[in-house]
Amino acid sequence: MKKTFLLIVSLIATANFAQDKPKLVVGIVVDQMKMEYLNRFSNDFSENGFKRLMNDGYAFLNTHYTYMPTYTAPGHASIYTGTTPAVHGIVGNEWFNKATGTEVYCTDDATVSTLGDDSVKEGKMSPRNLQSSTITDELKLSTNFKGKVIGISIKDRGAILPAGHFADWAFWYSKTGSFISSTYYGEKLPEWATKFNAEKNYMKYVNKNWDLLKPKETYNESLTDNNPYEGKLYKKAPFMPYNLKDMYDANDAGILRSTPFGNNLLVDFAKKAIESENLGQDNITDFLALSFSSTDYIGHVLGPRSIELQDTYLRLDETIADFLTYLDKKVGKGNYLVFLTADHAGAENVTYMKDNKYKVDNINYKNIEKELKIFSEATYVDNLLLDYSNFNVFFDKTKIKSKGLNLQDVKQVFKDYLLKQDYIKRVYTEEEIIFGSRSDYYIDFIAKGYDPTQNGELIMLFKPGYVEYYSTGTTHGSPYSYDTHVPLLFYGWNIKKGSTNAKKEITQIAPTITQMLKITMPNSSNGNVLLEVLE
Repeated sequence: MKKTFLLIVSLIATANFAQDKPKLVVGIVVDQMKMEYLNRFSNDFSENGFKRLMNDGYAFLNTHYTYMPTYTAPGHASIYTGTTPAVHGIVGNEWFNKATGTEVYCTDDATVSTLGDDSVKEGKMSPRNLQSSTITDELKLSTNFKGKVIGISIKDRGAILPAGHFADWAFWYSKTGSFISSTYYGEKLPEWATKFNAEKNYMKYVNKNWDLLKPKETYNESLTDNNPYEGKLYKKAPFMPYNLKDMYDANDAGILRSTPFGNNLLVDFAKKAIESENLGQDNITDFLALSFSSTDYIGHVLGPRSIELQDTYLRLDETIADFLTYLDKKVGKGNYLVFLTADHAGAENVTYMKDNKYKVDNINYKNIEKELKIFSEATYVDNLLLDYSNFNVFFDKTKIKSKGLNLQDVKQVFKDYLLKQDYIKRVYTEEEIIFGSRSDYYIDFIAKGYDPTQNGELIMLFKPGYVEYYSTGTTHGSPYSYDTHVPLLFYGWNIKKGSTNAKKEITQIAPTITQMLKITMPNSSNGNVLLEVLE
């Protein structure tokens, strides 16, 4: 009798321990997702995808980024580190680094080699440019590296930065149709990944036409098909249906990135990773970081009001519903924790805004650089510009010094010139950014995205609605709400139902997750948590 009692106590204790932490955390980032899409497309969503997350989980309806530039790499890094580019060092997708005088891609690493397909260079990547630790790093440390961490995305940066420095693996999609990695993570791909690639699973999607998921009258939240605000998808007119096989034959397997089926293939690979790596199968928490990138590719080319974008979100809704059902069966309801957010949102198409009488314009960055050079030569009889990119102006300090010019005077002359341009709202010098001003609302956004060792001597802020992009499609990067306002949903393990309209910051995700897991916060996190999901 005594032995039976002790056995029961032991089983109860084991069960309670199992619920002390989730078996699996799934972090989902949807690239270029505006919070508005959850509302605009709501009537056409199923009950089991986005609505399941919102109705049965906790929804933060007013979550924002608090820095500029709102790009993909800084977004993923900020979500997982709990800090901003000024601290974690990922100040763009690519940028000119004034300390080294070179162009930097966020995850470039010349010391590693591609795994999975030797014919491409897309695998020479690692997280070494990321200066802060991540949620996933702290999970590895807290479990003595027993908890597994895997990052998967169509984009390299969407897989690598969330997975952190200590990840077991990060995988990203190649133009060959394979998911690849680098020698940073191991000597060769796991056998299951090699087998998945050999099966050429991407072809089942390439061989489909991309037609509307639902009857055409469903898409009344979008503009008409083939409207003047859409760009061409791989030189094809923006008109449904698309013949993907023709596009593939004329290009390569990379075309899948710009279709909703890039998201489907991502989940196919994620399921294989869960099964093969036994994620969520014991009481040591594992972490799967997923980033859906196809939404961004489609948004950039076709814009936020296109039928294609709406169809992509309706299909993503079904993909998420299928994945949640899979997790219920594989890991068990109540055993996994999901959070879903976005790395940035996106602007309205400028031409569409202009056609509806809003005085805005699209600006070609090459024209900005050209005009700055012309102004410099007219003023100083020489080009003092070293580089222009990501709203940053870099000066050739060596040349300025050799001419006996004062750098502060040069910066002020260029600033005065830029402030006369119709698209400019503000121009900040590096000194103004570092020392700040309580009377200027936007300088805080600039400062949080500014690394004085890497960024330029001047930072430009465009007026609201002006974008540095083409006349079709859309982009992002500003500190305005159309770029900063993103969804944030928590679902699953220990998450109560609810929602709030209180304003939250994207950097609150990382410290909140670490508090839930009872582990150390990322080393640069500001520590502000989302109390609503911790109570």
